Amino acid sequence: MKSYGMTRTPNAERVGTLFENIEKHHEFYRSSIPLIASENVTSSAVRRCYTSDLGHRYAMGKVGERLYQGCKFIDEIESMAIEVTKELFNAEHVNVWPISGTVANLAVYYALTSYGDKMMALHGSCGGHTSHDFSAGIRGLKVVYYPFDSEAMNIDVDATRKVVLEEKPKLFILGASLFLFPHPVEEIAEIAAEVDAKVVYDASHVLGLIAGKQFQDPVPYSDVLTASTHKTFFGPQRAIILSKAELADAIDKAVMPGVVSNHHINTLAGYVVAALEMLEFGKEYARQTVSNAKRLAERMHELGFRVVGESYGFTESHQVAVDVSEFGGGDKVARLLEDVGIILNKTLLPWDKDPSKPSGLRIGVQEVTRLGMKESEMDVIAEIMWNAVSGKKGKEQLIQEVRELREPFKTIKYSFEESQAYGFV
Repeated sequence: MKSYGMTRTPNAERVGTLFENIEKHHEFYRSSIPLIASENVTSSAVRRCYTSDLGHRYAMGKVGERLYQGCKFIDEIESMAIEVTKELFNAEHVNVWPISGTVANLAVYYALTSYGDKMMALHGSCGGHTSHDFSAGIRGLKVVYYPFDSEAMNIDVDATRKVVLEEKPKLFILGASLFLFPHPVEEIAEIAAEVDAKVVYDASHVLGLIAGKQFQDPVPYSDVLTASTHKTFFGPQRAIILSKAELADAIDKAVMPGVVSNHHINTLAGYVVAALEMLEFGKEYARQTVSNAKRLAERMHELGFRVVGESYGFTESHQVAVDVSEFGGGDKVARLLEDVGIILNKTLLPWDKDPSKPSGLRIGVQEVTRLGMKESEMDVIAEIMWNAVSGKKGKEQLIQEVRELREPFKTIKYSFEESQAYGFV
């Protein structure tokens, strides 16, 4: 066992085992095709922030009003985070304290609702996130589900209006975990205004596409935008909240000290780097990401996969959804593909009756796009998946094809410096 420069004691050996597992994980990803729709890879400049002394410090309170001393330079970092975020999204107010998207959503529920209020959200089988449903119960909210058009893979606006007039919810949440097409945010905002309700747009999955001007801009129509910063965005795993100016105090108080105290200054610094990368490279990256998703969906459809959303061009985001029930369902196929080195996840689709048996796959191309892959590589990925599920090629041959495809794509693009994607900084 490698010593990693540590003294040889039993516990030091256990640390060595931990590091070995991390290295094995890195090697696994270096030889696989990562297609999890909720993940991405950060640049070395972002990762260097994680290991700085900032990871040891607290900065409770607003810039210039901290509860602890020693925050002079942290104030500069947080001010920059707010400034760059406003520049990216043209937001009136920015809160950069949440440490995850779910935490951001919980803060908004506490800021904008009272116990027992009703909230409109997507059902999980229609792409709704757990923080739009189960987590809302922590606040005591009653969730009313949007009527959903399964063919369009989107909210049925006319049917929603009828439900709203009867239920009179206080909050509408848009955005999704399975998110193929822009949501009708302008139309929902009009309906919300009729019942004096607020609109929250959870942009976690599409934040990088919004920043890159390749998806709808929900900021003018929503009262609040929440988002994690590590899916299509270039950042570490944390979150932001954008809001109208009149909601700033309520949002800030709900976040800190409501659901956050120490807001992880090391990853906040990493977020600043990622936001600056988005300002510099976001449009090119987002354009390529959407183009890759469209091409992957088209090629999978050509090969015989039942790709969702055919009548609407399959996708307008980084995601592709596929019904693989004919091959045994999402769980079986996801495991089969993992065995050959393609990493994605099962997902419920609107027509699934048993939540324990999802029929679909959710595929995201944002990480392979960040590694430099383009449309021709999407064709190869689709063909490898088809040959795996149809049994036309054996496991060992497919593993080799995955490794050959992956070999030229091991450095991070759309950043200020090219660096290795997987490994210690």
